[in-house]
Amino acid sequence: MSIVEVSNLRKVYPAFQLRDVSFSIQQGNITGFIGRNGAGKTTTIKSILNLVHPDGGDIRFFGQPLASHEAEVKKRTGYSTGTVSWYPRKKIRDIVSIIRNFYETWDDQAYRRYLQLFHLDENKTPLELSEGMKVKFNLLTALSHRAEILILDEPTSGLDPFSRDELLGIFSELKAHGVAIFFSTHITSDLEKCADDIVYISHGKIVAAMPKTAFTAAYAEDGESLEDTILRMERGMGNA
Repeated sequence: MSIVEVSNLRKVYPAFQLRDVSFSIQQGNITGFIGRNGAGKTTTIKSILNLVHPDGGDIRFFGQPLASHEAEVKKRTGYSTGTVSWYPRKKIRDIVSIIRNFYETWDDQAYRRYLQLFHLDENKTPLELSEGMKVKFNLLTALSHRAEILILDEPTSGLDPFSRDELLGIFSELKAHGVAIFFSTHITSDLEKCADDIVYISHGKIVAAMPKTAFTAAYAEDGESLEDTILRMERGMGNA
């Protein structure tokens, strides 16, 4: 079942534009959103969450138009940009005491579990956290209100390999409970480990949106890794 349907999404800037972006996100699947820096990943994510206003297209969550159900949709959605910059001098426990008020589904047990798993100290402030720990803190808040879909922009950025593997394990566990996960990344090895589906964007346009196995069958040459395939395709489009 599709949790998110994006159809013909457009966003125009003076030097860049998204062009008729279409894809879906399935319940209980991990979808990797891949593309080089500047390809349009962050613009797409912000557009489908109405953090920037699209210039056209249709966006539906849980079968409902985002435009008329935004508040309800966002209560059921976890979003992380990979880093945290708000309330830099407040302690984590004080920030969380504010955030939990916005979610009827806030789960203190889940919060405590991820707090321990990520080795976060509630008495520290974001200013005192390393870049990797900031990523984990932002994920902590996204994971603690029983979201049905997580939309994550570069969630593994700044994490060491051990912490990345730990996070991918959490993704797999959430998937087993029916949570949909959509995450952008430029680390193709992460996709090879956990992704069910691939959405590949280049120069503001979707090149492919399909199961990972179908993507490999359609685009990979013999012996290529996913990274090899993407690099070859990018070089080809750059020369087109």
